[in-house]
Amino acid sequence: MKDFQFGIDELLKDLHFLKGMRIAVIGHPASVTSKLTHTVDALIANGVDVVKSFGPQHGMRGDKQDNMVESEDYVDPQHQIPVVSLYGKYRYPQEQMLKDLDGVLFDLQDIGCRVYTFITTLRYFVEACAKNSIPIWVLDRPNPIGRPIDGLFLQDGAQSFVGCDLLPMRHGLTTGELACWFADQLECSKPKVIKMKNYFPCTGPGFGWPLGERAWVNPSPNAGSINMARCFPGTVLVEGTTLSEGRGTTYALEVLGAPDFPTDEILAQMPSELLGNLRPCFFTPTFHKHANQLCRGIRIHTDHSSYQHDNFNPFYLVAMILKYLRQTKPDYDLWRYHEYEYEHSRIPIDVICGSDLIRKWIDEDNRTSKHLEETLSATKMEWHTARQPYLLY
Repeated sequence: MKDFQFGIDELLKDLHFLKGMRIAVIGHPASVTSKLTHTVDALIANGVDVVKSFGPQHGMRGDKQDNMVESEDYVDPQHQIPVVSLYGKYRYPQEQMLKDLDGVLFDLQDIGCRVYTFITTLRYFVEACAKNSIPIWVLDRPNPIGRPIDGLFLQDGAQSFVGCDLLPMRHGLTTGELACWFADQLECSKPKVIKMKNYFPCTGPGFGWPLGERAWVNPSPNAGSINMARCFPGTVLVEGTTLSEGRGTTYALEVLGAPDFPTDEILAQMPSELLGNLRPCFFTPTFHKHANQLCRGIRIHTDHSSYQHDNFNPFYLVAMILKYLRQTKPDYDLWRYHEYEYEHSRIPIDVICGSDLIRKWIDEDNRTSKHLEETLSATKMEWHTARQPYLLY
C-alpha cells in the first residue's frame, strides 16, 4: 500500500466543519493516527473541542482483560474530560450521555468478526445519534482480515451484544461500511464516513491490513496480532467450549486445546487441505480455563509464505476440529454452560454462533462435512451480493 492513511489522518487534514462544535469521541487504545498519537489527543491538539469520550468493552484504556469485566466512568487525567463507560451499567448510549453534544466521532478499530462488541457499540451509536438528531462521523479503519466471507448468518431472534445484526461470522466490511449497513437495517440516516486513503483490502501481504506501514495496536487485550485476527472468526467458537482458546498465554485465540485433547487423533482425520496452517503444540495457561495445567492442542498459523488468504476459512476449520473431537471422543464434556455476554437463556456456543445449528451439527452423528459446506457456500453467495452496495474501496 502506498501512503496509506487512516480515517483520523484524513480528518485531521480538514477540521473546519467541526469548528465551534462540542464533540464526543468513541475510542480505545487502537484509536491512533498513523504517527501513533491517540485520536483524542490529536483532535484536542488541533483545536477541536472534545468535551467527552466513550470507552467500549475492555475500557478506553484497554485495561480490562477478560469478557464481562465492566469498566467505570472516570475523568481523563490529562484533558479533564469525562470518560463514559459503555460496558458497565449501560451498554447503549443513553439520551443524557448525548445531551449538549453537537457531534460524535466514532473511531474504534474492528477485527472483522461479527462476535466483537465494538461493532455492536457502533450500531448502537448509529441508532442513538439518529434518534437524537446528532451528527456522527465514522473515522474508517481497516478490516484487518480483508474481504473474504466465512461462517453462518446470525438468525433473527438470536441477537445479542456479541451478535447485533444478521451478518455472517466473517463479514469482510470496514467500520464505515458496517455503519452504513447498520443504518439501512435500522431505517435511519446514514452516518458520514471519513474514508481511508489508499486502502486496498484484497492486496497482499496484509490482505486487509497495511502490513509494514502501520503498527498493530491491540484493539482488545487478546487481539495481539494479525494472525489472531485471521484466526478469530473460528477460534471465537472455542469460547463456548470447555477447551482453552489460549487465554493466559501469549497467543490467545490462535490455539485450542486441553489436558485431554486428542491432538494426534484429530489431525490424522483431517483432510490435507486443512492441515497447511496447523501444528500440534503444548501450552500452559496462567489463568482462565485449565489454568496451570499442561494442555495438548493445535495452533493455527497464517504468517508464512504458503498461506493462501482467500482459501483460509477459520470458521469452517475450527468447526471441523470440534466435529472430529466429538467423533473421536463422543462423550467429551465439550460445551460450557454459563452466562455469556449478558445472555441468560442460551448457552455460550449458541450465542456465539447466532443459532444452535453448529452445536447440533457437531453433536449429531449423521451430520457430515458436506452439510456444513453447503450451508457455508450458500451464506457466502448471499452475503457477497447483499454487501456489494456498501463497499467503499
